[in-house]
Parts: sequence; structure tokens; C-alpha cells
Amino acid sequence: MSGPKNVKELPACPVETTLTLIGDKWKVLILRDLIPGTKRFGELKKSIGNVSQKVLTAQLRNMEESGLISRKVYAEVPPRVEYTLTELGQSLKPILNAMQSWGEEYKSKNCQ
Repeated sequence: MSGPKNVKELPACPVETTLTLIGDKWKVLILRDLIPGTKRFGELKKSIGNVSQKVLTAQLRNMEESGLISRKVYAEVPPRVEYTLTELGQSLKPILNAMQSWGEEYKSKNCQ
């Protein structure tokens, strides 16, 4: 699944645009795990949990195409690949913080 490559392919509604870029469960978890800093593929896979390598790879590629993350490959054996949020990706931090706060409040009121 490849992401939108230019503005003409994005939905007219800004909320729908945001959902197009980060509306997948795995993408939100990837963002959550990259906010503190750079991570390697294996670290992401371990911290996210039950995501397959194929799905994680596809999501990371999609997010890279969208400009949310950057990928750095080191010329080593075995190859080392690191993922970092771009400035655009970092700009999603307030949204994720709001989602965290909302989730905490919901759980405190409804999961007693």
C-alpha cells in the first residue's frame, strides 16, 4: 500500500487527510515509539508487539514516502537501519499527546 505522493491525491477534508497519513493502528504506534528518538527496525518490532515484519516494513515505507519519518541505512554487515521522525513527523506530537490524555481519562472513568 503506497501513500499519497502529492497534494492532488489527498482528500479535501483536513481530518481525512490526517487519517490517511496516520489512521492505521500500526502507524500511530510507530509514531509513539519514535517520539522519544531514533530506533532500529528490531526495536520498533519488539516495542509494537504483534505486527508482522512484512506489515511493519510496509508501514515504515509508507510513512517515509509521506515525509513523516526518515530512514538511514549504515553500510555494515549485517546492515543497520535506523528510523527517525522528521520535523513533519515531530509536529504530530501534540496530537498523540492529546490521544494519550483522552485515553487515560476514558480509562479512569470507564474501566474501574
